[in-house]
Amino acid sequence: MIREHFEYRQTIATILADEPRQIEAAKSGILAARQEVERQIAVDPYFSATFEPYTPKSPTDIPASMARAAAEAGVGPMAAVAGAIARAGVEAMVEAGAVFGLVDNGGDIALVSDREVTIGIYAGASPLSGRFAFLIPPNEEILGICTSSATVGPSISFGIADAVTVISPDVAAADAWATAICNRITVDDTSVLDDLEGTSIRGVLAVIGDAVIRWGDLPPIVRARVDERLITAGRSPV
Repeated sequence: MIREHFEYRQTIATILADEPRQIEAAKSGILAARQEVERQIAVDPYFSATFEPYTPKSPTDIPASMARAAAEAGVGPMAAVAGAIARAGVEAMVEAGAVFGLVDNGGDIALVSDREVTIGIYAGASPLSGRFAFLIPPNEEILGICTSSATVGPSISFGIADAVTVISPDVAAADAWATAICNRITVDDTSVLDDLEGTSIRGVLAVIGDAVIRWGDLPPIVRARVDERLITAGRSPV
């Protein structure tokens, strides 16, 4: 397996693949998706500024998918940008023949895999951080595993959770809902999870201090020792 760190402007990603050409395909997909988002912002600056659902002006595929996912979650379109770009990278890998490919875009992961994959949960100062991981079974279709945190990283959050991880085949939706849930969930109030009924979201795991909140159908959780050197840290949403 090949692991490559990739940076372009504010995008900081880790790409995993079996072949160098699939790494290059992922980069091309990421850059093409970024260009779509940048063009949208250039003609419609409010698209990148609002924290509320917003219908963009004449969007292309990537901005449209972001706006749709964000509207469902009740957040602004940029809450879905990292997931949408990660998915575009993996889609390009699949088009290049990959049966295994992963793009970790600052903690928002898209993957397709013919094997089990272990994905650790980093939750900042929580005593549970780095002590467990998801064991993701093989997936022929692209899967999103997206994490938002109020205490780790540069993204804006209005909540208190150390980590909220959302799993969905819709990677943009996983990203948007991770933000929405992180904004609202507390140990004493998990009512935001009621809003997930009827959506594409399969499962949620939230870590708040030493508390763990689960919802839906999560993959097996195993003990792990997360190597913090492998964490992909982002700078900002775009």
